[in-house]
Amino acid sequence: MMAISRADNSVLGRWWWTIDRWTLAALLALIGFGYIMMLAATPAVAERVIGSDARSLLLAKQVVFLVMAASLMAIVSLLSPKGVRRFALLGCLGALALTAATLVIGFETKGARRWLNIPLLGTMQPSEFLKPCFAVVTAWLLALGKDAAALRLAAGKPRDWGILHGRTLWPVLALALLAVIAVVLKSQPDFGMLMVVVSVFLAQFFVAGLNLVLVAVCALGGVGLAVSAYFILPHVRSRVDRFLDPAAGDTFQITKSMEAFGHGGLFGRGPGEGRVKNLIPDAHADFVFAVAGEEFGFILCALILLLFGFIVVRGLWRLMAETDMFVVLAATGLLAQFGLQAFVNMASTLHLIPTKGMTLPFVSYGGSSVLAIALGMGMLLALTRRRGPRLEGRE
Repeated sequence: MMAISRADNSVLGRWWWTIDRWTLAALLALIGFGYIMMLAATPAVAERVIGSDARSLLLAKQVVFLVMAASLMAIVSLLSPKGVRRFALLGCLGALALTAATLVIGFETKGARRWLNIPLLGTMQPSEFLKPCFAVVTAWLLALGKDAAALRLAAGKPRDWGILHGRTLWPVLALALLAVIAVVLKSQPDFGMLMVVVSVFLAQFFVAGLNLVLVAVCALGGVGLAVSAYFILPHVRSRVDRFLDPAAGDTFQITKSMEAFGHGGLFGRGPGEGRVKNLIPDAHADFVFAVAGEEFGFILCALILLLFGFIVVRGLWRLMAETDMFVVLAATGLLAQFGLQAFVNMASTLHLIPTKGMTLPFVSYGGSSVLAIALGMGMLLALTRRRGPRLEGRE
């Protein structure tokens, strides 16, 4: 491989010497684990659910998605912060329109309308792409509010809390956009996705300097939303009841998942020797972590967990010296979303929280999920690049 000189002023040269190569390597390692887990879990699931003829087809399809994800992540990481902002705004509006369209022209699966049939591409879940784009747009609006307040303070003017003043207007617009997204996600329904979006939004509000009293009010509001979902949505109530009392309903999947971890032990049964993938319908998606635990053992599971933790901590560490509020808020939102999704998947597989159909980033099967996560991580890599006077500026 040809070495890239520090004096290389080409696009590739500037990209290589400014990007966080440790985070990039960790993300590529996760994509590699995703390929390994697809080799382990997908053929068995395809043969049981679709038929033996579709085993290689399903595996090849996911490999294509993983290659596309790596390519998309690299391409998006070339953007400047201004480019990320523009891209996210267009992506948010487009994804929101398509997510709303699922309520009209989408197809229903397991009581929810979250997917669209796209010619030549198959099914797509637009709300997956809405998550990273909304996090960046929210960061932009909150940063505009902070900038307006700073300019007013620099001019020696008193604080103005009027709704038309920038200090208040931009955050209110962010709240309004969140409300629209919440209505659409509730209508699908996709309560898990809604909770992730709201949690990331609150994390960004906190980092932006929201009053602690308001943070407490928002937290209580989140608790109220969760309690309301328990009493209003039957599938949410069923999952919580089964988590608290296994005798309250069918717990087949989580029981087999826990058995898989027990059988895997420290080093696992060995590649291809697992049994859980032959029993759980979503072993290649929501329960892929259980397949990893049974076939490769605690060592690989711990390594996957450490990779997720490293990416989040490394990203936050890179932000410690950042002075651009937009970059700080956007990267925080993307990292919170990435870490929260990984936590929900692994915790539900280990029966630490009620089960939730959420993929493990880059490791689980799923085209929309893998590409959306790649989009978010590409924007994160773009935002956390080191920039100097000879490099791309923070526009």
